[in-house]
Amino acid sequence: MPQGKDGIMAVGFLLISVVLIAGVLWDTFETIILPRRVTRRFRLPRLFYRATWVPWSALARHEPAGNRRESFLSFFGPLSLLLLFGAWALSLILGFAIFHWAMGSPINVHNETVNFWTDLYLSGTTFFTLGLGDVTPRGDIARTVTVIESGVGFGFLAIVIAYLPVLYGAFSRREVSISRMDAHAGSPPTAGELLQRHIQGQNVQALGQYLHDWESWAAELMESHLSYPVLCYFRSQHTNQSWLAALATILDTCALIIAYADGGVRWQAKMTFAISRHAVVDLAEVLGALPRARKIDRLPPADLGRLRTLLTATGIPLRSSVEGDRKLEHLRQMYEPYINTLSDRLLMPLPPWTLAKPMDNWRARFRNLSASRLREMEEDKDLSGTPIYREPH
Repeated sequence: MPQGKDGIMAVGFLLISVVLIAGVLWDTFETIILPRRVTRRFRLPRLFYRATWVPWSALARHEPAGNRRESFLSFFGPLSLLLLFGAWALSLILGFAIFHWAMGSPINVHNETVNFWTDLYLSGTTFFTLGLGDVTPRGDIARTVTVIESGVGFGFLAIVIAYLPVLYGAFSRREVSISRMDAHAGSPPTAGELLQRHIQGQNVQALGQYLHDWESWAAELMESHLSYPVLCYFRSQHTNQSWLAALATILDTCALIIAYADGGVRWQAKMTFAISRHAVVDLAEVLGALPRARKIDRLPPADLGRLRTLLTATGIPLRSSVEGDRKLEHLRQMYEPYINTLSDRLLMPLPPWTLAKPMDNWRARFRNLSASRLREMEEDKDLSGTPIYREPH
């Protein structure tokens, strides 16, 4: 190692390399292995997502809401993962290269001048365990560092490979319930349609069980998305669905039942509301989204009147409208500022409380077919003589 001023500079670069390597490894451990929320503000993944999501979402805002915007946004989640892995790998390679260079580049090469790019090449081939042999370390310290980097690279690649199935497993479990909501509440889902369809079946008990299932879903959403915040950027399969819209619908429905209803279903609504509100507040905090009110009210007075009428049709004992209105306003203030800011941050539209003409995705496949083709499909029968398809009414 050089002496004097050059020696001091070399020691400084050695410290920089150690801090860089240790910092990246610790970030990787917190992001992939540690199964809990990390509250530390200065983190490489947090800086990375702020630096990449801002321009990506800015480009998306130039596109009107619809299929093209959703398709563009859907690439961000998976692509950002690959870019983050690449940023980690490049940072580690750079850190080990700086270490070799600060040590005076103790490496063997044939008929070439040794410079920093040689150190970077040695670090890269070692990290990815290529073992080409054209550049080799010289001396005990250089060999030891090379072995350590080889182990780090092998372990890093193994962790990344193991991480992806866990991530996509959590994403898949999230999307199953969102897809099932299409038949229960339409797409986009609304609290009014969810109540309407359970009233039509005269099955209030089923509504309580449905809210119980979403209590479990919200708890799993909070656990998985706090551990792996990148899942927040993963879009659903259909453009009119999202995890945020589903969560908002459940919160809206629970708020209505808590405010106006009595009985057993109200107790279940309280439990589901509690964990759902917990999830939305914690996710807003993790993404650094400050709560704020929306200028346009999602629940106009006319829609609120229709929703109260729906609740009356369920046969559930109801409270007075004045008391219910005050309670509903209080409950909305507990969660709407958070779903508003998450909607703005993630470009995920919030559903209204009710729709005049709800749509189901499972019906949409046949809406563009001609009437003659639909008749042909109705005439097709299976081996037992049962029509294969009937146009739903």
